[in-house]
Amino acid sequence: MKYQAVLFDLDGTLLDTIEDLTDSMNAVLERLGFPLHNIEEYKLIVGEGIDVLIKRSLPDSADLETVKKAINMMKEEYGKRYKLKTKPYPGIPELLDGLVARKLSMSIFSNKPDEFTSKLVSKLFPAWHFDVVLGEGRGIPKKPNPEGALKIANQLNIKPEKFLYLGDTGIDMQTAKNAGMMGVGVLWGFRSQKELIENGAKHIILHPLELFKILE
Repeated sequence: MKYQAVLFDLDGTLLDTIEDLTDSMNAVLERLGFPLHNIEEYKLIVGEGIDVLIKRSLPDSADLETVKKAINMMKEEYGKRYKLKTKPYPGIPELLDGLVARKLSMSIFSNKPDEFTSKLVSKLFPAWHFDVVLGEGRGIPKKPNPEGALKIANQLNIKPEKFLYLGDTGIDMQTAKNAGMMGVGVLWGFRSQKELIENGAKHIILHPLELFKILE
């Protein structure tokens, strides 16, 4: 088989997390007395880690002290809500079953804080084994830096070119390209086909099960 492993992004790829993220960040903004944002706005804000989410959500006038305070508040608010509305996208369980049947290695690399990444995977994917689950905050630079992806490849002793990298943002496609992996952009997540292609996606899929066509 040409490919031996699949590396997944988490938010917008395996899990629809946008409602819990929206509710949590808006709770922070409300507590601070700042304007709120809607779900469509947050789809363009998330993806580059909690610090970037905070900075993009706050008014431009927010000072460093406010940013630091908001980061701590977001961790608190998201800790209350992270699994209330979050769920796998339709077709993801069947995709994972198919990859297991084909004996492909499966791993996850996310810019979400490692604590929440691990908790969500454990709670929402108990029936499947992921060889590596890596979130932000374990001494690995955030995507699009390829260090995390390459660490996973090295840990599994699988060459990067043997990986399919599934993600829903330009950051994911840049990461795939930087790591020498095959970038597959998914259209059920948070960003557009245009963004994915402009950032190096080699394949675009509309539904999880379309990945099997790439594996044939």
